[in-house]
Amino acid sequence: MSNIRVFLAGACGKMGMEVIRTILDQEDMEIVGAADIRNQGIDIGTILGMSRLNIQITGQISVDSLQKSKADILVDFTNPQSVFSNAKEAIRAGVVPVIGATGLDGEEISELEELAKVNNVGVFIAPNFALGAILMMKFAQETAKYFKHVEIIELHHDNKLDAPSGTALKTMEFISQNRKPMLQGHSNEYEKIPGSRGGNINGIHIHSVRLPGMLAHQEVIFGGLGQTLTIRHDAYNREAYMPGVMLAIRKSYKSADFILGLENLLD
Repeated sequence: MSNIRVFLAGACGKMGMEVIRTILDQEDMEIVGAADIRNQGIDIGTILGMSRLNIQITGQISVDSLQKSKADILVDFTNPQSVFSNAKEAIRAGVVPVIGATGLDGEEISELEELAKVNNVGVFIAPNFALGAILMMKFAQETAKYFKHVEIIELHHDNKLDAPSGTALKTMEFISQNRKPMLQGHSNEYEKIPGSRGGNINGIHIHSVRLPGMLAHQEVIFGGLGQTLTIRHDAYNREAYMPGVMLAIRKSYKSADFILGLENLLD
């Protein structure tokens, strides 16, 4: 069986470099291309501080660059603006995009789904690749059957662009499957400072914290009579995401399925 050929978008970013290091340790995968707005023309091995890999960093993702590399999978951890364009190029090239960037809106996701259907190409999109984070969401979903009052606090590094995080929104969706929209707190509650109570979807308040020293953290706090239940996940480094990324690559290889969320790959 031939190796899974992976092209990296955002290869010089922290997540991109971690993905490359991890793939280099896999027996069934190989890196065949790398793109980034930085360090173009430089061998990706040099960027990683190792021997040359004979793969030069290119610029914008295109159908031509993907087809020339004979890639099977495009892994993209760039940003919502780039990832949408990159995914469309991948689909047109017959390459399955595995997307880790959050921020795609419903209209963009629908457009990708339609394009994938026309081209008979799979797509995988996940707001979080940490297996522990997926379990946190599933535990919160189950807890919502018994505790209806809940708030979500997500905490990330200060360079994160979007708020709330995709994980927080996905958690809200999971909870909402077992909890009808309802008012929480006092009916006459008011904010002395606008935004003090965070965002509000279906009566679930979501709070976003952005501070240096953090990576990715979230807690879901449920309240009941005389008790609270807190479910929390912490990712302390980017290695936490790698088992999930490798799982997504393997499951997406030669797939024509459109999949939203890593939870759909778990037994």
